[in-house]
Amino acid sequence: MSNKSVVASSPCFAHELEQSADGSFHAVDPQQRSDVMRWRRAERKRLIDARLAIPASERSGMAAGIAENLNLLFGDVPGKTISFYWPLRGEPDLRKLMAEVAEAGGQCALPVVVERNAPLEFHAWAPGEPLEKGFWNIPVPSEPKPVQPDIVLSPVVGFDPQCFRLGYGGGYFDRTLAAITHEPVVLGVGYSSMAIATIFPQPHDIPLHKIVTDTGICELRS
Repeated sequence: MSNKSVVASSPCFAHELEQSADGSFHAVDPQQRSDVMRWRRAERKRLIDARLAIPASERSGMAAGIAENLNLLFGDVPGKTISFYWPLRGEPDLRKLMAEVAEAGGQCALPVVVERNAPLEFHAWAPGEPLEKGFWNIPVPSEPKPVQPDIVLSPVVGFDPQCFRLGYGGGYFDRTLAAITHEPVVLGVGYSSMAIATIFPQPHDIPLHKIVTDTGICELRS
């Protein structure tokens, strides 16, 4: 029988680490993360309920204000590819702006879930072209035409002064921003009433360049 002492393997703390968008790892307190995720679920429900409670006519007017502010940021659209989104659950409806961009010579696109829990793709689409139901029955272009947008619009459930976005919790948009190989301008889109003090950002959260609302433009603070 050997008299050598037996040294146990070092404990693995990989489950307590989370990789951020730049590839680095950060220690994650499991309890703190659980608390934040629980808070986000409750806040997400509160904000969506509040959004749906806004009369449709009032939402339409606010969407028009958002479109005006977006036009200030778009500049000349010919030659640019702008990814919009299909409005759901009371989100600002920018389909009129999409048509105006297409008529002005810009290329429009829509985000597409091509694989569950994978980054989104952006497929070119113009108003009037056929659509089909994608994941969660969200309309997507019937003909896949992947493009790399110059500008990406992302609807927000909530947002904070640091331009962090509270989304629906699926993580698709954060995965997309982390994996994207070019550098589009990323603009969050939402009603000014969706502003909150903080989303309690976690290592995987990526701030947007700006948040565009019906009352103005929230810039990323330095």
